[in-house]
Amino acid sequence: MALVVVAVIGVLLVDRVGGAVDQGRPGPVLVIPGYGADLDALAPLVAGLRLAGRQAVVFEPTEGGTGDLRVQARGLGALAERTRDRAGADSVDLVGYSAGGVVAQLYVRDEGGASVVRRVLTVGSPHHGSDVAALAEEVAGGCPTACEQLATGSDLLRRLAAGDETPEGPEWVTVRTADDRIVTPSESAALDGALNIEVEELCPAATTSHGGLPGDPVVLATLRSALGDDPPRVPGEVTC
Repeated sequence: MALVVVAVIGVLLVDRVGGAVDQGRPGPVLVIPGYGADLDALAPLVAGLRLAGRQAVVFEPTEGGTGDLRVQARGLGALAERTRDRAGADSVDLVGYSAGGVVAQLYVRDEGGASVVRRVLTVGSPHHGSDVAALAEEVAGGCPTACEQLATGSDLLRRLAAGDETPEGPEWVTVRTADDRIVTPSESAALDGALNIEVEELCPAATTSHGGLPGDPVVLATLRSALGDDPPRVPGEVTC
């Protein structure tokens, strides 16, 4: 009997301290905006989640979404805890658009999110940097902190890419478009160890831009196939 009690306590401690959350019990979804924090751009994602019966909470970063991404990640962590408490949920899912996906990655890796987050879906996120951000920094002789951090070869992104890009805990999914002119090259939006989906693989005639990703039918279909009760998968039916 004593051994059984010890084993049960051990399982509980793993769940509370650092173990992966229950993949079969979806909680609220936190939606994270991109650089500049254009919350209106998230409207199709929020509507799609609510249509699927999910509670969607939008993260509003400080400094207009142009400040240090590490500070944003800590703010996301605080929102995750408040949301879990209010909902009585064990976990949250994350949907990060553009730079919001990098914020999600930072939260999971550095701010305790690995034991809180069940699924991470990033949409057009410059995980390996954007040449556009690097050019903006070069031409202007500098740009806001988040812009500098999103430039190809930045110290922050090199550290995130070192080792495991998809830390254990949550399941990881990315969606990108080959026609992205903001996150360049578009392959920057893929992660080793994630289920990586390209819009054109499912809708070959698509010409989805970076700004069009939140409302793209592949992205909206992925909300259901990636964030449901079952293991993440490529959406089977998409109306292109």
